[in-house]
Amino acid sequence: MCADRLTRAQIAERVARAIPEGSYVNLGIGLPTRVADYLPKGREVILHTENGMLGMGPAARSDEVDPDLVNAGKVPVTETPGASYFHHADSFGMMRGGHLDVCVLGAFQVSATGDLANWSTGAPGAIPAIGGAMDLAIGAKNVYVVMDLFTRDGVSKLVESCSYPLTGVGCVTRIYTDVAVFEPGPDGVVVVELFGDFTVESLREATGLALADGTGATT
Repeated sequence: MCADRLTRAQIAERVARAIPEGSYVNLGIGLPTRVADYLPKGREVILHTENGMLGMGPAARSDEVDPDLVNAGKVPVTETPGASYFHHADSFGMMRGGHLDVCVLGAFQVSATGDLANWSTGAPGAIPAIGGAMDLAIGAKNVYVVMDLFTRDGVSKLVESCSYPLTGVGCVTRIYTDVAVFEPGPDGVVVVELFGDFTVESLREATGLALADGTGATT
């Protein structure tokens, strides 16, 4: 298979372009956090952090760093005009109450029907890292997953059914990977965008899934 894949920065930029104007968005820890750095200039997107902030800006640089201003992953961030702060419990109330338009999360596995597994591999001694993932997966109107499509051993993270403990059932709206963009659903997975020389057929072979070709659709 082709090695022409998106970098992690390019995946974050692709997700940033897909977030609609006026959305309230939560960015998960790790790669999802980088989406904040690529939001198109002039587009109003209000970023929410589960530790109690609305109006988060991009990551802080050099003299912008304020040790009291961090996101949920403890990364120093900036604030946008009109930013507000609130109790952790209020933040989770926003997440659970359906007030977020989009959340962006990483994943260990996503099933063909949109089940999400992102908090534990279930391996002995593995440290679980649930955080607010379950609240976001169920509470957000749209769940965007960002991940490499394959593990380091070449195993697909997009699977027929998850073998890892689930975070949410049927909750994933779209999957942004280094080789393609997918939309899972009750009838299986649709490929909506391809990168490099990858084809729907090559991805069917690599994942073992009966992927539908939706690359002619606008995403």
